[in-house]
Amino acid sequence: MSMKKKVLAVTVGASLLVPSFGAISAHEHGDAPAPTVETDAVELRSTLDHYLSEHVFLAVEAMRKGADGAEDFEAAANALNANTEDLSAAIASVYGDEAGEQFQGMWEDHIGFFVDYVMATAEDDEEGRQQALDELAEYRTEFSQFLESATDERLEAESLADGLQMHVDQLIGAFDSYVAGDFETAYEYEREAMHHMYMVSKGLSTAITDQFEDDFNGETPATAAGDLRSDLNYLLSEHAGLAVVAMQNGIDGADDFEASAQALNNNTEDLSAAIASVFGEEAGNQFEQMWADHIGHFVSYVEATGAEDEEAQEEALAMLDEYRAEFSEFLDTATEGRVAADGLSQGLQEHVNQLIGSFDSYVAGDYEAAYADAREAYGHMFMPAKGLSGAFVDQFPEEFAHDMPSDMPETGLAPADQGGMSATMLTMMVVGLFAVMAASGIMLTKVNRKNA
Repeated sequence: MSMKKKVLAVTVGASLLVPSFGAISAHEHGDAPAPTVETDAVELRSTLDHYLSEHVFLAVEAMRKGADGAEDFEAAANALNANTEDLSAAIASVYGDEAGEQFQGMWEDHIGFFVDYVMATAEDDEEGRQQALDELAEYRTEFSQFLESATDERLEAESLADGLQMHVDQLIGAFDSYVAGDFETAYEYEREAMHHMYMVSKGLSTAITDQFEDDFNGETPATAAGDLRSDLNYLLSEHAGLAVVAMQNGIDGADDFEASAQALNNNTEDLSAAIASVFGEEAGNQFEQMWADHIGHFVSYVEATGAEDEEAQEEALAMLDEYRAEFSEFLDTATEGRVAADGLSQGLQEHVNQLIGSFDSYVAGDYEAAYADAREAYGHMFMPAKGLSGAFVDQFPEEFAHDMPSDMPETGLAPADQGGMSATMLTMMVVGLFAVMAASGIMLTKVNRKNA
């Protein structure tokens, strides 16, 4: 295979590189270089965090829409295809156009096999289902060998294949559980599948930066600070994705609404526990209440839309505006001004506009716009993850030793419980968060779409 070495040029857009949720002060801590989340190596890891986890989010949603014969299936599939193009461009920026095209072809093939599985399920074609699984098994081998070759054997094909089997099992498990009406299990699989991809991005980015160490100044993405940023990437982007789904399910009166709402509530608990691990239980509780409140305001907007009550819609938006100010001041205070309230408030307005825009377009039947806004909302959350993680690292530098890389799984594609999150206050908490599946204190209310 001809591989063309390129200097990394992550063309994800300025929105992923500039933390619009507020400026972060930069302090030196003695003579040693200050720990940071803003190295080229960590940027690469964050870019892969974004596109790999979004792949799972969009794949699960497209499969469900396909099973339901939903009107927005084509738009969901188009969004998934757009994610494939972005991910392939990121690979091409490292290994060259030829490798990028080869990656894209194999990635599209594996999506096609999932589609085949969905179609066979709809037709009760057990033979077709097994054929799709066999094709996915063949893909595992081919794709693992591709990555082993591309990384000059820094990633081993055999271990890669094991990790890819987990990816297949999680997506198929989420889909099968959904079709069987076991929605709680379906959303648990989805969350696990998304989280697993952060181990993939950690392993792949570490292999790439080791392979092209001159292009990355000898830096590794597998640091305590890099882990922190990746953890927040996961929890914040997952919030946006699950919020989009729960709002759609709420207006549709979908059977899986309660399960999607519970998954969103579980994410709130996970975020709150992470904040508590840094700032203490009192701050964690305060965060949870405000975060849950802002979800509640989105719920009010969904309810008002279902009732065709424009006044109530405006009231919900006004409550979201109040939340912006309160939440911005909370984080400004918690980070001792490292995340400025004004910048944070502007970023929160973008978050509101994206979720409301996606929902309004969905209700109006403009599904392409709905999924475009959903993708923007998902990607946007990597900005506050960068801003907040940078602030935390600057505020507690002793917890993020610059010269101490975090533990690594053998390939980065191993199950999360085999991986090595760093032993910082936050990441220790996040590793165990999948076990926390209790309600967060605010439950969404199912809303049936009102017929005109």
